[in-house]
Amino acid sequence: MKAAYIEKVGPPENIIYGEIPTPQPQASEVLVKVSAVAVNPVDTYVRSGMLSFDLPLPFVVGCDLAGVVEATGPQVDRFQAGDRVWCSNQGLLGRQGTFAEYAVVDEQWLYSTPANIDDQTAAACALVSITAHLGLFRDAKLEAGETILVQGGSGGIGSIVIQMAKAVDARVITTAGSPEKVAKCLELGADVALNYREEDVATGILESTGGAGVNVFWETQREPDFDQIVGALSERGRIVLMAGREARPEFPVGPFYVKGCAMVGFAMFNASYQEQQKCADDINSWLADEKVRAHIDRILPLSETAFAHSLQEQNTVAKAGTLAGKIVLIP
Repeated sequence: MKAAYIEKVGPPENIIYGEIPTPQPQASEVLVKVSAVAVNPVDTYVRSGMLSFDLPLPFVVGCDLAGVVEATGPQVDRFQAGDRVWCSNQGLLGRQGTFAEYAVVDEQWLYSTPANIDDQTAAACALVSITAHLGLFRDAKLEAGETILVQGGSGGIGSIVIQMAKAVDARVITTAGSPEKVAKCLELGADVALNYREEDVATGILESTGGAGVNVFWETQREPDFDQIVGALSERGRIVLMAGREARPEFPVGPFYVKGCAMVGFAMFNASYQEQQKCADDINSWLADEKVRAHIDRILPLSETAFAHSLQEQNTVAKAGTLAGKIVLIP
């Protein structure tokens, strides 16, 4: 089968697009014929060696997929050949990745794809939706009527956080870096979208909340400004962190504890399969009801995986601003 894989960690140029053996499902594994995959920043961290896992070699890159069950191992009882499925959390913790014509996935990490959702949408929503769900509901405990601030609302994570927050009747304020991205955030359902290049965000947040501040501040930036964040929070406000692996910012301890605030950081791949299954149940319901939809920047052939990784890194690390949404690839 064709696959995008590496023989050693390193730059995007280390990705090889070529033939490797088609895997065969064992025990509780499912063989999926892959229809679509999506690029995530964590994919580049694993490929580069920034995240150090024992990798099976050749190592197929990628976390997410959507496709059709081709065959099942003898212990599989939830799926059968012909079922449409999606998954995430592959290519991590020593598991083989998904950027190939076929992938073997343990059934505990697989979820049925709603009938009215295409595979490109399912793949694009996979990791980002599970991440958003964990942060919003397991950790921040966002409730109806509360206000959340989402940094970078036009991005892969931010766009899903906006939609999930609106799905539970929260009020959403977000930031974006261009008039076009501001318009996209409003289209996704944000109540207020601030252009951080042209507006004073701190003033905009306070004006939008009548001076009360936001209940939840979802930070997507790698270098958080905690003076701005804590200043924007309401009493008992909560901060969600899911980026900035090497960041060491200053922190306003006094204002944080005087307001009675809380902060949580998390990495999606540390969540158990039971936690992720709970997320997937809600995600499927919202996808089917069109309360959550994919925000795809571009679709490329799988043979362009090295370019896709380079483009993702330019935007994640170098903040190039040339992506607004997910990169989806087709085998």
